Amino acid sequence: MSLSGHPKGEYTAAQSTQACPMSGNAVALHARPSDSFEAKLAHATAVLSSAVAEHGSRIVQATSLGAEDMVITDLIARGHLPIAIGTLDTGVLHAQTLALLTRIEASYGLQVEVMQSPREAVLQFVARNGERAMYESIELRKACCAVRKLEPLGRLLAGKTAWVTGLRREQSGNRAAVPFAEREANGRLKLNPLADWTWGEVWHYIGVNDVPYNPLHDQFYPSIGCAPCTRAISLGEDFRAGRWWWEAAGAKECGLHVKSAEGVAP
Repeated sequence: MSLSGHPKGEYTAAQSTQACPMSGNAVALHARPSDSFEAKLAHATAVLSSAVAEHGSRIVQATSLGAEDMVITDLIARGHLPIAIGTLDTGVLHAQTLALLTRIEASYGLQVEVMQSPREAVLQFVARNGERAMYESIELRKACCAVRKLEPLGRLLAGKTAWVTGLRREQSGNRAAVPFAEREANGRLKLNPLADWTWGEVWHYIGVNDVPYNPLHDQFYPSIGCAPCTRAISLGEDFRAGRWWWEAAGAKECGLHVKSAEGVAP
């Protein structure tokens, strides 16, 4: 089914780079340290160090390659922490996102394990539902996320007893109560060391430490996912307004971070 005439418009390749005709420098625009920044930085570092002491090599950072996750990768590198780094290649990421993989290796000498979506399952999903299934219904969009994200995430986390994410409370209403650590139903510990950081503090850290980041952030993409499901946002829009923008605000999770257990202190 063609989406021509769809009330939310049809995604095109040009949309990913032309959604916002103006661009700037994300560091200059957003960097705003708070009075408590140094304390937050020390706490985030302590969360990571404590996790290594408890879990050894059985911990991984699952990075989306967004600004928050690049901060965490930088903390791992600066602290010489033996935390593996992995990401998910959904097959429809922006070229600018994938380019960060080589920049991480060049900047830090770290290898990022790339878990790709299962090719046959993706082909079958597209054959059944079309390339634009995500626009048709929330159910189909989440099914697409399950194939392209949840399945490879399961492989990335296999054998791990802890994982690290860049979730922050400020990102959305759904994440307003994100704890620093939470025990999942399977017993694995999920760590969110930047839970209390503001967007301004994320960019302050990036600017001070010259952290590589996705240039789409300079084009007003605060939250970057798959290319067909991400657009730039306008002044005053919610942080995650550019993700699945044709859906109601309450639906904007892909399933990677659906809370399944009560948070516990690290």
